[in-house]
Amino acid sequence: MNVAYLYPWDVVGDPSAPGRLADLGVQAVALAASYHSTRAATPYHPAHRVLDVPHSAFYLPIRPAAWSRLIPAAPTWTPADAYLQARDALKAVGLQVHAWTVLTHNSHLGTANPDLTVRNAFGDPYPYALCPAHEDVIEYCERLVQEVLEIGEPDGLILEACGPMGFGHQSVHEKTSGADWTPVDIDLLSLCFCTSCSPRYPSATKAAVRAAIDRSTTTAPSAPSTIEEALGTFTDEVRAVRVSLSTTLRERLVSTAKRIAPNLPITLHANPDPWATGAFAPLPSGEPDADVLVANCWGDPTSDAIRLTRLKDLSTTGQRVGAYVLTLPPRPANPDTLADHLRTYAKAGASEFHLYHAGLASPQRLAALSEALRLHR
Repeated sequence: MNVAYLYPWDVVGDPSAPGRLADLGVQAVALAASYHSTRAATPYHPAHRVLDVPHSAFYLPIRPAAWSRLIPAAPTWTPADAYLQARDALKAVGLQVHAWTVLTHNSHLGTANPDLTVRNAFGDPYPYALCPAHEDVIEYCERLVQEVLEIGEPDGLILEACGPMGFGHQSVHEKTSGADWTPVDIDLLSLCFCTSCSPRYPSATKAAVRAAIDRSTTTAPSAPSTIEEALGTFTDEVRAVRVSLSTTLRERLVSTAKRIAPNLPITLHANPDPWATGAFAPLPSGEPDADVLVANCWGDPTSDAIRLTRLKDLSTTGQRVGAYVLTLPPRPANPDTLADHLRTYAKAGASEFHLYHAGLASPQRLAALSEALRLHR
């Protein structure tokens, strides 16, 4: 199966969108039901060319009684039932519609509830990152999945950010690159020390993390070269805590989904690296109750293929592995290059392609993608 990712506003108000997607050569659309803030190009829409999305929003009708402490915001830039309108239009041309559900990445709720966000070892909050160590956050994610399934009635469920977000985030006017932090520093700055996470670590962990980050900002040769080296004797316990956060959240969401829609396919955006943070949560031991495990393939194709192979090794019999393929810059709008990437990912174990992004890509890029899919077949 090939899946094109799409926003509701790419379809609502554009009667040509469903046909364009159907002609692309995909069988399903991953339609955003819950998504973070963004500034998106809309190169095909008859009414606009750029859409500013100032905060995270839920694209289905919000039933106040269904929520607890955390309640998602409704959009003002598109109808409150935009997901439903887009779903119906896409299904009318024979496409499956899977609910693309972003979980802990939510700057609107994080800003309003700073006690529930990820905090690094220095106490700095990441307002875009809800920390799943808090029961309120897990409960919010459960209710989000429940509402998506009950109101949205999708053909499948796609879970993104099913774990803690980390340091990396493309926020407005990002000004962090000049600090020259190493990949180890980024991993250390992604460890959460909020009021719920801190007690789970050995008592001296925070001091060790701060010291390791500070060492790397000097010219001293003692700066750690791996996160395991930086954490030393704390490594196993800290890693176990980090993995458990994603595991607990994932298991509860999968259980919720199975209870509401037992036969609905579940797709996880996942990373076999136990230290992973962000949209692709750590999955070092696999997840047998998911139907599809999708790995990010936005970097060097050789490195992406290694990640895919590791995820394939974790998969169970009958479980599919997908490649999340970037079709936007810096990828060229070249069908031969894209087809070569698809072949590399298929050889590494991918049996389906998740294509980002059918609403943001230019006509030239969509044409190249459609031809690449044909060449790969």
